[in-house]
Order: sequence, then structure tokens, then C-alpha cells
Amino acid sequence: MLKIVRKEHVHKLVFLGLAIIIILQIVVLTQVSSIKDESSIEGSEDTEKAAASAPSAPSAPNVDMEALADDDAFKGDEDAPVTIVEWSDFECPFCGRFYSQTLSQIEETYINTGKVKLVYRDFPLGFHQNAQKAAEAAECADDQGKFWEMHDMLFESGVSGGVAGFKQHAADLGLNTATFDNCLDSGEKAEEVQKDMRDGSNAGIRGTPGFIINGQLLSGAQPFAAFQQAIEAALNG
Repeated sequence: MLKIVRKEHVHKLVFLGLAIIIILQIVVLTQVSSIKDESSIEGSEDTEKAAASAPSAPSAPNVDMEALADDDAFKGDEDAPVTIVEWSDFECPFCGRFYSQTLSQIEETYINTGKVKLVYRDFPLGFHQNAQKAAEAAECADDQGKFWEMHDMLFESGVSGGVAGFKQHAADLGLNTATFDNCLDSGEKAEEVQKDMRDGSNAGIRGTPGFIINGQLLSGAQPFAAFQQAIEAALNG
């Protein structure tokens, strides 16, 4: 009788152990699935309003790069064989990641060597409170020849200070503050910023940062290797 009880006890323990293993497997699979879902949306920020209001976008390879470059600020040789048009938002953390982790490598390898021209265009997302005015601030600074200086300051210092902060940036950069303040307060650059966004939407940009490299669309804060592959393909194409 004692032996039978011990066998039943062992069977119960085995069954309990198997149940625990199955439960742990389910938990692990659920966590892995969650991580995959989160990683699939990491790398860019999008705006449903921009996507919904945009007309049918042409495929990226068919876009006119000269038209996309417009008259916006750029880095590099104007006649470089590869043009990258970037659409960005100064309040977007993924755009900040591109600025801090990738841009300098592109500059050193391709822009400073005359192979790439990088054009910056605005794509302020509606759910970012200070993005529109930050974009306008950079355009106002451009009027005084300090676009890239303001661009760098906005990414490095952030935009939480809003208009007052942007005006302080202008003073720190040595701009004519009266001219800058009037430009920013009047909203004279608002339509220019919105035109950038419309052009981006029409070209297939649905989030920030978004890039078109000689007609090829690249979305999100991709690592330098992704840009290198696209640029080399364009150079050798």
C-alpha cells in the first residue's frame, strides 16, 4: 500500500512539473512576440492625418529628385552624384537618433568627399506640440545664413522651450533677433514648412525621419550601414 502511494505521489509531481514547463513556455513565447511587435514599429514616427490627406503617392523610383530638393537647405556639393532628401521633425526622437548616431558618418564618408548632397525638408508631426514652430525657426534662421547652426541646436538642446527657447537660440547664434523674432511671430514660414510636408507625402514619406536617396525610399532611423548600402548602389548604378 505504501509503494502505491509513493507512485501516485511521483506521478503527481511529474504532472505538476510538466504543467509548470508548459506555462513557462507560453510566457516566453508571449514575451518574444511582444518584443517583435514593438521592434516592428521602432525607427520612425508617423502621422495618420498626413497619410490620409495625401493623394496617391508615386513610387519612389519615379520621383524627380531635383524637384524634391526644391530650394531647401543642403549640405555638400550641389552637383554631387547622389542626392539624399531628408524629411524630419525636430521633436521626433528617431530624427534625433539619426542626427546623433548616423549623420556625422554620412558627412565624413560621403558629403565631405563630394559624393552626396543632403537636403533637409520639414515634416512636423501634428502630435508634436513644438515641431511646427521649430521648423519655422530653422527656416527663419536660414534667411540669415544660419540654418544648419539652428538645426544642430534644435536637436542638441531640444524644443521643449517652445518659441521663447527658439528666440534664445537665435540670440545665442548671433542672429539679428528683431528680424528673427518678427519672422517667427508672423508665421511667414508656416506655408513653406507645410509645402515640405505635402511634397514629402506625395513622394511616399509616411513618417519621420524619411529619406529618398536618388529615387529610393528609406524609412526610419536606420544605421549607417543601411545608408551606405543605398548610397553605394546609387553611385554604382
